[in-house]
Amino acid sequence: MNKFLLRALVLASVNIAMFANAQFRTRNRMDKLEDFDEQKFSWGFYLNGNRLDYRIVLHPRYGSFENQNLVTSKESYSFGAGLIAKWRLNDYLDLRAEPGLQFAQRELTFNTQSNDQYAAGTLTNDPFIPIPLTDNDRVRQIKSTLVDIPIMLEVHGHRWYNSRPYFAAGVNYIVNLQSNADSTDDNLQQVFRSTTHNFAWSAEMGIQFYFNKFKLTPAVRGTFIMNNEIVADNATTPPYWSSAMSTLQTRAVMFVLKFE
Repeated sequence: MNKFLLRALVLASVNIAMFANAQFRTRNRMDKLEDFDEQKFSWGFYLNGNRLDYRIVLHPRYGSFENQNLVTSKESYSFGAGLIAKWRLNDYLDLRAEPGLQFAQRELTFNTQSNDQYAAGTLTNDPFIPIPLTDNDRVRQIKSTLVDIPIMLEVHGHRWYNSRPYFAAGVNYIVNLQSNADSTDDNLQQVFRSTTHNFAWSAEMGIQFYFNKFKLTPAVRGTFIMNNEIVADNATTPPYWSSAMSTLQTRAVMFVLKFE
């Protein structure tokens, strides 16, 4: 999803929130969906826009040259959707599972031609035959389809008329369906490989608005993969790509609209 669609989601949420705010100005107005949160289990779905990037820790030898970072990441915007299953624990706590599908495309740039200086080998690395890096060698467009399964504990306050703030945090199991982890080709054949199975932590905050027929929740969530996503290039591949990075981890900021 491009920036325009992400802005459209944000604008739609703001407009709905302003409309909901009209409910707060009438003191004698009836509360809506009064018994909704008393249910032991409830269900819903969500739509979200994402801003994704990589956190990169560079290799001290192959990842930098003359105080310049040789590998850089370009952020991107995307979208996703999923389902909501909520288990009420008590008046202040809910346990949520929100499995979803996220689509992403990110860009890594490898300005690593200067690693030719290590072609003769080092004490810890074998010698290699330098190759001239073309534009296709330097830039990797990394497409990802992520099955994201967060389990989150939600802490909320009391309802204030037809709204309720909350905070949630938890862990995610994330499967990258386009990881190329099992491919025998690597960056020498322009195939970027990353891990298929990943674990992350998430934190989220938002406000729940109650309407006559449903509950709407605009929220902001941050998700940060904890494990290293790099799958090393083959041993015979020059150290222009995966060897230039020690750690690669996805980080995402999501704007979420939930309907329950």
